[in-house]
Amino acid sequence: MASYLAAAYALLVVYASLHPFAGWRDNGVPPFAFLEAAWPRYHTGFDLAANVLAYVPLGFLLVPALQARLGVAAAALVAALAGAALALGLETLQNFLPSRVPSNIDLACNGIGAMIGAAAGMNWGRELVDGGCLHRLRMRLVAPGHAADFGLVLLGLWLLAQLNPELLLFGTGDLRDLRALLDLPALPYSAERFAVIEAGVAAGGTLAAGLVCWSLLRLRSRALLAGMLLAPLAIKAFADAVLVNAAQFAHWVTPGNAAGLAIGSAVLLAATYLPPLAQRIVAALALLFATALVNLAPENPYLTAALAVWQQGHFLNFNGLTKLVSSLWPFAALPYLMLPRPRTGEHE
Repeated sequence: MASYLAAAYALLVVYASLHPFAGWRDNGVPPFAFLEAAWPRYHTGFDLAANVLAYVPLGFLLVPALQARLGVAAAALVAALAGAALALGLETLQNFLPSRVPSNIDLACNGIGAMIGAAAGMNWGRELVDGGCLHRLRMRLVAPGHAADFGLVLLGLWLLAQLNPELLLFGTGDLRDLRALLDLPALPYSAERFAVIEAGVAAGGTLAAGLVCWSLLRLRSRALLAGMLLAPLAIKAFADAVLVNAAQFAHWVTPGNAAGLAIGSAVLLAATYLPPLAQRIVAALALLFATALVNLAPENPYLTAALAVWQQGHFLNFNGLTKLVSSLWPFAALPYLMLPRPRTGEHE
């Protein structure tokens, strides 16, 4: 499990560090010249803290991922060095992106974060591996096997996607930028049409994510499933309050979303009584349905007005990351739903 989480987090760090992946060019500056640069004039305490904290989870997760092969002490050393090496590689690549500026201060903070995470992993990382309390909790609540580990990572990424205030509720697979690139026309906006699409996206997203979650549960508790589906709503409200404006924390609570949540929850409850294979088929169909609606949805001028106060600032790269995760999530969830399961792994 720890290896899946470490790999997923490393990929997220790579994306956040190189976003938006556009305009690559050689500026003629030696790639490692930034290592000898003076202290940057415009760094803030927020920048320093963010660069440290960004690498703490990576260092932490690498320790339990490696300790079975290397032992705890060697795994912590390798984790710290691997985090610093990744930071050095990404800062060097930023030389070739016009929108990014490589920084020795960022590199130092990233390395310190990896070291802190590795040190924490020595003490608490074992809780993620065999015998640890988190591992025991995972084995008690979640089905065993690598497919379930993959599913848990998928759910974590789905929750991460809910942190972007620009996205429709539970809407994933948004490829409308590609539609604009191909010069395909969008549907004209009307309040009635948008409410129907909004309800369909929320219903399909609730059903798909809910059935993915249900497929993972060893303890088949519908009350636990309902509680887990409240988590993304709380994350959505938190993100809107922190990233946009405290007064906007509930702007996503619309008649369309409310209807979609109600319909999706009712169908989800009924679908939990289906055989496991039928549940996965329903989840895949709901995912395709919701993704199609997301890409048909016109721009909502009311949502645009509500987000007009949003100053992305320091969160620009983070919001690009959550948007990417949301766009790719259905294309990772579909293979998960198609993974073969042993008969003993599919239980009522």
